[in-house]
Amino acid sequence: MTPVDMLADGVGELGLDLPSAVHEKILAFLQLLARWNRVYNLTARRSPQEWMTHHVLDSLAVLPHVRGPLLLDVGSGAGLPGLILAMARPDWRVVSVETVDKKAAFQRQAVAELGLFNVQVEACRVEELSLRDKADTVISRAFSSLGEFVALTRALRKPGGQWVAMKGRLPREEIAALPEDVKVSQVLALKVPGLNAERCIVLIEQN
Repeated sequence: MTPVDMLADGVGELGLDLPSAVHEKILAFLQLLARWNRVYNLTARRSPQEWMTHHVLDSLAVLPHVRGPLLLDVGSGAGLPGLILAMARPDWRVVSVETVDKKAAFQRQAVAELGLFNVQVEACRVEELSLRDKADTVISRAFSSLGEFVALTRALRKPGGQWVAMKGRLPREEIAALPEDVKVSQVLALKVPGLNAERCIVLIEQN
């Protein structure tokens, strides 16, 4: 199946309604990723089909559970999920934080080529980041343990905002080790189209 068909089918399975312009930007993003990945090894996944399932559809699967209008993506790598979510929700602002220079450079190129005017890329450690406006949602994808994720981003989340941690299997030990002043509001199993692996998200809020 072609990436075009995989994207259309996957978006339908996820119950999302994305304009054709968003589909076009996502496909252009994958073409850019393919060019950069040959030189800079941005992702261990090698095929466009894997990128579609493991990166794009995995990112889109969290969209119904993310609150805007300001989203902070911590340890975003090649811009996942932040840039994908920014394409899907152009009315939101997305701040994408990545310490590895080549990955941050790729994100900046993607922002420029795809016209993602709602994205701000920061090449720094998250603990060095200063935001004028605090985030409604702080999200991470395989960034760290839940406790470290919360600790490093406390000052960046607005009152009443949420943390969203994208995980594989349910991280029971990490949940048990969370500090007492935060609580897990929901754990949601995700069914990512074409991905035969356990995926869940852990939603965390202040007590």
